[in-house]
Amino acid sequence: MKKLNILTFLAVALFLTACGEIETIKEQQAAEKTGKISAANLETSKIGWKAFHKGGVFPRWGTLTLRSGELSVKNGELTAGDFTMNMQSIQVDPGSVTEEGAQYLQLEAHLKNADFFDVEKYPTADFKITKVTSLEPNDKATIEGANKMVSGNLTLKGKALNVTFPAKVTIIDGIVTVQAKFTVNRTDWNINFATSEADPAEWLISKDLEISIDVKTIKNI
Repeated sequence: MKKLNILTFLAVALFLTACGEIETIKEQQAAEKTGKISAANLETSKIGWKAFHKGGVFPRWGTLTLRSGELSVKNGELTAGDFTMNMQSIQVDPGSVTEEGAQYLQLEAHLKNADFFDVEKYPTADFKITKVTSLEPNDKATIEGANKMVSGNLTLKGKALNVTFPAKVTIIDGIVTVQAKFTVNRTDWNINFATSEADPAEWLISKDLEISIDVKTIKNI
Protein backbone atom coordinates (compact mmCIF):
# COMPACT_ATOMS: atom_id res chain seq x y z
CA MET A 1 0.00 0.00 0.00
CA LYS A 2 2.83 2.35 0.90
CA LYS A 3 4.55 1.60 -2.42
CA LEU A 4 1.33 2.37 -4.29
CA ASN A 5 0.98 5.71 -2.50
CA ILE A 6 4.54 6.70 -3.44
CA LEU A 7 3.94 5.77 -7.08
CA THR A 8 0.66 7.70 -7.06
CA PHE A 9 2.42 10.78 -5.65
CA LEU A 10 5.11 10.63 -8.30
CA ALA A 11 2.53 10.24 -11.07
CA VAL A 12 0.57 13.26 -9.81
CA ALA A 13 3.76 15.29 -9.44
CA LEU A 14 4.82 14.49 -13.00
CA PHE A 15 1.35 15.40 -14.31
CA LEU A 16 1.30 18.74 -12.50
CA THR A 17 4.78 19.59 -13.70
CA ALA A 18 3.92 18.87 -17.33
CA CYS A 19 0.89 21.18 -17.34
CA GLY A 20 1.01 24.86 -18.15
CA GLU A 21 4.17 25.10 -20.23
CA ILE A 22 3.98 27.17 -23.39
CA GLU A 23 5.35 25.80 -26.62
CA THR A 24 8.49 27.12 -28.25
CA ILE A 25 9.30 27.42 -31.93
CA LYS A 26 12.41 28.56 -33.79
CA GLU A 27 13.51 32.18 -33.69
CA GLN A 28 11.35 34.55 -35.77
CA GLN A 29 11.94 37.94 -37.38
CA ALA A 30 11.62 40.74 -34.82
CA ALA A 31 8.83 43.25 -35.46
CA GLU A 32 9.93 46.59 -36.84
CA LYS A 33 9.71 49.49 -34.42
CA THR A 34 7.40 52.07 -35.93
CA GLY A 35 5.39 54.95 -34.57
CA LYS A 36 6.44 56.41 -31.23
CA ILE A 37 9.22 54.62 -29.36
CA SER A 38 9.48 54.86 -25.59
CA ALA A 39 12.39 53.77 -23.42
CA ALA A 40 11.73 51.35 -20.59
CA ASN A 41 11.74 52.80 -17.11
CA LEU A 42 14.59 50.81 -15.56
CA GLU A 43 13.60 51.80 -12.02
CA THR A 44 9.99 50.63 -12.14
CA SER A 45 10.24 47.72 -14.59
CA LYS A 46 10.94 44.29 -13.16
CA ILE A 47 11.29 40.68 -14.22
CA GLY A 48 10.33 37.91 -11.83
CA TRP A 49 11.16 34.21 -11.88
CA LYS A 50 9.83 31.20 -10.02
CA ALA A 51 11.12 27.64 -10.01
CA PHE A 52 9.77 24.49 -8.39
CA HIS A 53 10.35 20.98 -7.27
CA LYS A 54 8.05 18.61 -9.16
CA GLY A 55 4.42 18.90 -8.20
CA GLY A 56 4.90 22.58 -7.39
CA VAL A 57 6.33 21.97 -3.90
CA PHE A 58 9.12 24.04 -2.31
CA PRO A 59 8.94 26.87 -4.84
CA ARG A 60 11.80 29.36 -5.10
CA TRP A 61 11.34 32.83 -6.52
CA GLY A 62 13.11 36.12 -7.04
CA THR A 63 13.80 38.97 -9.44
CA LEU A 64 16.27 40.44 -11.88
CA THR A 65 16.65 43.88 -13.39
CA LEU A 66 16.67 45.35 -16.88
CA ARG A 67 19.69 46.91 -18.56
CA SER A 68 17.69 48.52 -21.34
CA GLY A 69 14.43 48.33 -23.23
CA GLU A 70 12.08 50.01 -25.69
CA LEU A 71 8.44 49.64 -26.67
CA SER A 72 6.89 51.12 -29.82
CA VAL A 73 3.28 52.20 -30.28
CA LYS A 74 1.48 53.05 -33.52
CA ASN A 75 -2.15 54.14 -33.78
CA GLY A 76 -2.63 53.48 -30.09
CA GLU A 77 -1.43 49.86 -30.25
CA LEU A 78 1.75 48.12 -29.12
CA THR A 79 3.57 47.00 -32.26
CA ALA A 80 7.10 46.05 -31.28
CA GLY A 81 9.76 46.31 -28.63
CA ASP A 82 12.54 44.59 -26.80
CA PHE A 83 14.32 44.55 -23.47
CA THR A 84 17.61 43.26 -22.15
CA MET A 85 17.87 41.59 -18.76
CA ASN A 86 20.90 41.79 -16.48
CA MET A 87 21.46 38.13 -15.58
CA GLN A 88 24.13 39.07 -13.07
CA SER A 89 21.39 40.80 -11.06
CA ILE A 90 19.56 37.55 -10.27
CA GLN A 91 18.25 37.63 -6.71
CA VAL A 92 16.52 34.98 -4.62
CA ASP A 93 13.78 36.14 -2.27
CA PRO A 94 14.83 34.99 1.22
CA GLY A 95 11.18 34.25 1.98
CA SER A 96 11.19 31.46 -0.59
CA VAL A 97 13.90 29.44 1.17
CA THR A 98 12.43 28.36 4.50
CA GLU A 99 13.65 24.80 5.05
CA GLU A 100 16.02 24.29 7.96
CA GLY A 101 19.63 24.56 6.87
CA ALA A 102 18.80 26.05 3.45
CA GLN A 103 20.43 29.36 2.54
CA TYR A 104 19.14 31.67 -0.15
CA LEU A 105 22.57 33.14 -0.90
CA GLN A 106 23.89 29.68 -1.77
CA LEU A 107 20.99 29.19 -4.18
CA GLU A 108 21.65 32.62 -5.67
CA ALA A 109 25.27 31.72 -6.33
CA HIS A 110 24.24 28.36 -7.78
CA LEU A 111 21.80 29.97 -10.21
CA LYS A 112 24.58 32.24 -11.45
CA ASN A 113 27.10 29.48 -12.13
CA ALA A 114 27.43 27.18 -15.14
CA ASP A 115 24.88 24.67 -13.80
CA PHE A 116 22.12 27.15 -14.56
CA PHE A 117 22.51 30.58 -16.19
CA ASP A 118 26.33 30.89 -16.35
CA VAL A 119 26.17 34.66 -15.93
CA GLU A 120 29.90 35.18 -16.41
CA LYS A 121 29.65 33.80 -19.95
CA TYR A 122 26.12 35.08 -20.61
CA PRO A 123 25.73 38.32 -18.61
CA THR A 124 22.52 39.30 -20.41
CA ALA A 125 19.34 37.74 -21.75
CA ASP A 126 16.80 39.43 -23.96
CA PHE A 127 13.28 39.38 -25.33
CA LYS A 128 12.33 40.78 -28.76
CA ILE A 129 8.69 41.10 -29.78
CA THR A 130 7.85 39.47 -33.11
CA LYS A 131 4.06 39.85 -33.15
CA VAL A 132 1.20 41.33 -31.11
CA THR A 133 -2.42 40.28 -31.66
CA SER A 134 -5.68 40.70 -29.80
CA LEU A 135 -6.58 38.08 -27.21
CA GLU A 136 -9.28 35.79 -28.59
CA PRO A 137 -12.16 34.42 -26.44
CA ASN A 138 -10.73 30.88 -26.50
CA ASP A 139 -7.20 31.99 -25.52
CA LYS A 140 -6.29 31.00 -21.98
CA ALA A 141 -5.40 34.07 -19.92
CA THR A 142 -2.64 33.56 -17.35
CA ILE A 143 -2.81 37.07 -15.95
CA GLU A 144 -5.81 39.13 -14.90
CA GLY A 145 -6.87 41.69 -17.49
CA ALA A 146 -4.99 40.07 -20.36
CA ASN A 147 -5.98 41.67 -23.67
CA LYS A 148 -3.17 40.71 -26.10
CA MET A 149 -1.21 37.72 -27.30
CA VAL A 150 2.47 38.60 -27.51
CA SER A 151 5.02 36.54 -29.44
CA GLY A 152 8.74 37.12 -29.11
CA ASN A 153 12.21 35.68 -29.20
CA LEU A 154 13.43 34.84 -25.70
CA THR A 155 17.20 34.44 -25.56
CA LEU A 156 18.75 32.62 -22.60
CA LYS A 157 22.35 31.41 -22.49
CA GLY A 158 22.81 32.60 -26.05
CA LYS A 159 19.93 30.55 -27.48
CA ALA A 160 16.85 32.27 -28.97
CA LEU A 161 13.45 30.59 -29.18
CA ASN A 162 10.08 32.10 -29.97
CA VAL A 163 7.34 31.99 -27.34
CA THR A 164 3.73 33.23 -27.32
CA PHE A 165 1.81 34.20 -24.19
CA PRO A 166 -1.18 36.28 -23.03
CA ALA A 167 -0.33 39.76 -21.78
CA LYS A 168 -2.01 42.81 -20.34
CA VAL A 169 -1.00 45.82 -22.40
CA THR A 170 -2.06 49.31 -21.31
CA ILE A 171 -1.27 52.80 -22.56
CA ILE A 172 -2.25 55.35 -19.92
CA ASP A 173 -1.07 58.97 -19.71
CA GLY A 174 1.69 58.27 -22.21
CA ILE A 175 3.10 55.29 -20.27
CA VAL A 176 3.11 51.87 -21.94
CA THR A 177 2.92 48.85 -19.64
CA VAL A 178 3.29 45.19 -20.58
CA GLN A 179 2.48 42.60 -17.90
CA ALA A 180 2.58 38.83 -18.37
CA LYS A 181 3.24 35.53 -16.66
CA PHE A 182 4.11 32.29 -18.43
CA THR A 183 5.96 29.01 -17.88
CA VAL A 184 8.66 27.50 -20.08
CA ASN A 185 10.70 24.32 -20.02
CA ARG A 186 14.22 25.41 -19.09
CA THR A 187 15.81 22.50 -20.94
CA ASP A 188 14.69 24.09 -24.23
CA TRP A 189 17.47 26.62 -23.53
CA ASN A 190 19.98 23.95 -22.48
CA ILE A 191 19.58 24.62 -18.76
CA ASN A 192 19.89 20.96 -17.95
CA PHE A 193 21.09 20.74 -14.35
CA ALA A 194 19.37 17.91 -12.44
CA THR A 195 17.22 16.75 -15.34
CA SER A 196 18.55 13.24 -15.88
CA GLU A 197 15.65 10.82 -16.16
CA ALA A 198 18.09 8.01 -15.33
CA ASP A 199 18.82 9.36 -11.85
CA PRO A 200 15.90 9.05 -9.36
CA ALA A 201 17.56 11.68 -7.16
CA GLU A 202 16.81 14.24 -9.86
CA TRP A 203 13.16 13.36 -10.44
CA LEU A 204 11.85 15.85 -7.92
CA ILE A 205 13.49 18.88 -9.55
CA SER A 206 11.14 20.49 -12.05
CA LYS A 207 12.09 21.67 -15.52
CA ASP A 208 9.44 24.39 -15.25
CA LEU A 209 10.56 28.01 -15.09
CA GLU A 210 7.87 30.63 -14.53
CA ILE A 211 8.68 34.09 -15.85
CA SER A 212 6.74 37.24 -14.98
CA ILE A 213 7.11 40.49 -16.87
CA ASP A 214 6.20 43.98 -15.70
CA VAL A 215 7.79 46.45 -18.10
CA LYS A 216 6.84 50.11 -18.03
CA THR A 217 8.09 52.92 -20.23
CA ILE A 218 9.08 56.46 -19.43
CA LYS A 219 6.31 58.87 -20.42
CA ASN A 220 7.05 59.80 -24.00
CA ILE A 221 3.88 59.60 -26.09
